[in-house]
Parts: sequence; structure tokens; C-alpha cells
Amino acid sequence: MTLLQEAPKTRGSRQRLAKPELLAPAGSLEKLKFAVHYGADAVYIGGQKYGLRSNADNFSIEEMREGVAFASRYGAKVFVATNIYAHQEDLAGIAGYLRELDDAGISAIITADPAIVETAQQVAPRLEVHLSTQQSTMNWQAVQFWKEEGLPRVVLAREATMDEIREMKARVDIELEVFIHGAMCSSVSGRCVLSNHFTDRDSNRGGCCQSCRWKYDLHSDDRSVKDPEQNPFTMSSKDLCMISHLPDLIEAGVDSFKIEGRMKSVHYVASVVNAYRQAIDAYFDDPAGYALRPEWVEEIGKAAHRPLNTGFFYGMPGASEHIYQPEEKPAPYDFAAVVTDYDPLTGVATVQQRSPFRPGMQVEFIGPGGRNFKQKLGELADSAGHVVDVARHPLQQIKLRTDYPVEPLDLMRKRIG
Repeated sequence: MTLLQEAPKTRGSRQRLAKPELLAPAGSLEKLKFAVHYGADAVYIGGQKYGLRSNADNFSIEEMREGVAFASRYGAKVFVATNIYAHQEDLAGIAGYLRELDDAGISAIITADPAIVETAQQVAPRLEVHLSTQQSTMNWQAVQFWKEEGLPRVVLAREATMDEIREMKARVDIELEVFIHGAMCSSVSGRCVLSNHFTDRDSNRGGCCQSCRWKYDLHSDDRSVKDPEQNPFTMSSKDLCMISHLPDLIEAGVDSFKIEGRMKSVHYVASVVNAYRQAIDAYFDDPAGYALRPEWVEEIGKAAHRPLNTGFFYGMPGASEHIYQPEEKPAPYDFAAVVTDYDPLTGVATVQQRSPFRPGMQVEFIGPGGRNFKQKLGELADSAGHVVDVARHPLQQIKLRTDYPVEPLDLMRKRIG
């Protein structure tokens, strides 16, 4: 089944299904705001301890409070990843940290280590505990075990199939969270130790160096087995994308649709969340008449990504689902600016520069709900009203006229090439 081919419509009588949560990554406070503004029902973030993305712009407790306050205005929730496998020394201070999360208004933690699960249940009972995908849960008996341990939600392994998900929901009354978009792992997800071996950076303590995506020479018996004219060998997985198969996931009973990417850009988060938000809402507006819209697929394609596939949902990925030669991630558009203000009387927007742009350039403005239009830029002025020939300075405030109204947190992007 190809990525953009809709799954066969095997639906019979339709009961009213619950709308799944759209859960988005937020590697920084700014990304949290864009994820929520563009339609996420919840976001997951990392704190400065106990998480698996040590290179992300992780949140202080005060930033968490600000993020929770912002999300609450949209009716959205904030989850915190505390998903390391803890060594003994890691557990010092965990109880106090969990109490701080609770006090900051965090709705749930995502964790894998039973010691952290038990500690959270004891010291911060208001925090929901969601079982991390790091536990590689792929069968209903394991799901039942964690339900009996008091957990309301299990984040399934990326390797779980659609049939396995259906059986889990049929047998166990528990929330299931499933990755629907983003990077995949060349190993069993969360179990790779290449990073530990090559760089002494522990994958399961937040330090993965993504060594599967390095460039390698191939040797056998001290002899190269690769033509030196060929590209170096890599073993990266293609990225997951389920935009074409949301009805299958919804009707399997998945409770939370998770997008991977706390290290991704603001543009990526906004574009991908925007597309999935529209698709989910369209399905629930008219399940019988639902059809995939090309503009959703196009929107996802405007954010940088590897080649896309459907992961393990419809069977074991084969060699064609991996990338064995270095391959550029297509990024046809670059994030140029974010709208900070708009005057409807003059049609002039104030934007904050994120990459250089100039008069005469063709750009596209996008906003939540699929709002978008393209235009050619006219005269640019700085915050003092001086005309400029190019917006070249990072975070520079620029005034420009737009062909249609825009709103704060709308994005302006430019085509590359």
C-alpha cells in the first residue's frame, strides 16, 4: 500500500467514534505556542532532567508554567517526557521534580522506568502517568499489565501493527497513543546501543547521536566491498506519515495521534500539525463522505522530511523502506518570518524575520485551518519606518503590505530554488 493511496474502505455500520487527541512535539516554548495555535490538543515537552532529548531546548519549571498557561487558553494540555531508563544515581531528586511538575500544572508524564512510574503515583497522584514507547509495548497482555498497574494510557511501540492495535482496544479498556508521523528507528525503537558503543553517549539517557544516519564504508575481511565511486552507506529509516490512513487509525480506536519531532523547526511543527488537524476535523465533520485532500499532503511536503512510508502499520517494512545512501531531506520551502501584528486599516503586517527576504520575492502566508495565500513582496520597512532593500537581520521587525488579512503567529515562507 503506497503512502498516498487511501486504505480500502471496509467500514460497515458506523458508530460515533471519539475524536482522537492530536499530540504535537514542542522542543521549546516557542514551538509549544505554534503547535497549540495550529491545532494540537496536547503537546509533549522535555524538562531539564530525566528526558531523552538532551539536545533540545528543554524547559525550565518557569517555562513550563508559561507553556501551561498558554496551552490552557486553547483548552490544550502539556505532557512532560521523563522517559529515561534510570540508573541508581538518576533517581536522586526524582520525587521533588515530579512534585514540581504537578505544581506547574503539567497534565501527565511520559515514562518507561517502573521506578519513576511508582514514584509518580506515590508523590504526585494528580499527574497522569503515560507509559512511554520506550517500553516497546506490542501485545494486549502487556497493555493489560500496565492498566492493572494503574496507568490510564500506553504509548505503543512504533513496531505495533494495525491488527495488533485493534486487538488491544478490543481486549483492554485503556487509552492507546500511537506515533502517526515523523522519524523512525533503524533498530527496534528505543533499544539501539550504537550511540553508546561509538560515542559513549547513552541512547536511553538522552544522548543518542543518531549513528545509524552516519556515512559508512563497507568492508569484509579487511577489504572494501563497495565501489569507491558510490555514495557512502547509511541505514536510516524513511519517515512515517499516516495522513492518508487516518480512518483506519480512528476506527481502530486509537485515542491519541502523536507527531514525532521535538528537535524539528517551528515551520515543521506548524505545517504538520496544521495538515493533520484539518484531516481529523474533516473526518468527524462527515465520516461517510471523508476523502483525503491533496492540499493536506502538499502541506506536509513543504516541511523538511526524509522519504515517507507507513511504517509497521500494514506489515513488516522491507529493504525499500530504508535509506542506504545519503539522501538530502527535501525542503522546498524555508521559514522566512512570523507575523507579530496586522493593521486591517492599512493592510500592513509586522513580521519578525527568520531568514532573509527582499522585495519582489514570491512568498506564501499560512495560518491555522488551512488559511494560505501567495503573493509577491512589495516595499519593506524597518521598525523605524526606513525602507530597506532586504530583511537580512535575524529577528528583525519588518513592515510589509499583504494582499489579504493575516494574524499573529501566521507564518511567511519562501520557496527554495
